[in-house]
Amino acid sequence: MPSRFLLAILGIAILAPAFWAGSAVAEESTGQVQPIEIKLGEDGQAPRVSATLGMLATMTALAFIPMLLVMTTSFARIIIVLGFLRQALSTQQTPPNIVLIGISLFLTVFIMGPVFDRMHRDGLDPYLKGKATPTEALQKGLKPLREFMAQQTHKKDLALTLELSHAGQPRDLDDVPTTTLIPAFMLSELRTAFQMGFLLFLPFLVIDLVVGSVLLSMGMIMLPPVMISLPLKLLLFVLADGWYLVVRSLVASFAASG
Repeated sequence: MPSRFLLAILGIAILAPAFWAGSAVAEESTGQVQPIEIKLGEDGQAPRVSATLGMLATMTALAFIPMLLVMTTSFARIIIVLGFLRQALSTQQTPPNIVLIGISLFLTVFIMGPVFDRMHRDGLDPYLKGKATPTEALQKGLKPLREFMAQQTHKKDLALTLELSHAGQPRDLDDVPTTTLIPAFMLSELRTAFQMGFLLFLPFLVIDLVVGSVLLSMGMIMLPPVMISLPLKLLLFVLADGWYLVVRSLVASFAASG
């Protein structure tokens, strides 16, 4: 049932533009806005929902889309690692949050590009051409995304979510519910991001220790160590071409897992 609910949310998001385009044409032709109305089926007909209530349901479903994109793509790992990097450099709010989010977003699009292309080719394109029903389009469109998440998920995390959900041992990936795969994927992403963040902290931690020891031995207790260590950290980061190494490592971490 949760998997069907998730499929329904994604289906509403995909079918919403075409639905509201037709509703807009109908309202424009009549010159009136349809009221909120729910009609129970009569003579064997299915219940009908008015365009206004359908629009409310669609807007509610669309609110879940950003959350799903964060939870099912490479965005979480990237933004966490970049946040650790900023803390390790002790640069406070530099780069600002909007810059880190922008970098993370475009790196996510770059990394997830092949997956999105497969989702469009296998799911959305057949539906737009009338070759697949909405349910078939959603199932086929989700398959590349599920494969991506499965490749990045540790077996230990997947076993934990399966145990907590009281699900039986799956025979293959198709038997794993999407609502069970997503939490396992998020746990694996958090673990990988924290591991990469720890490795990023090490060289800058050494600089902090050395600077603190030197200042203490010189008796310069009143001088904040960060005033000396920050320029040294920035110098090390620039000389090592840090942004190149961080971005390369992030992209390579997904390729290695895949």
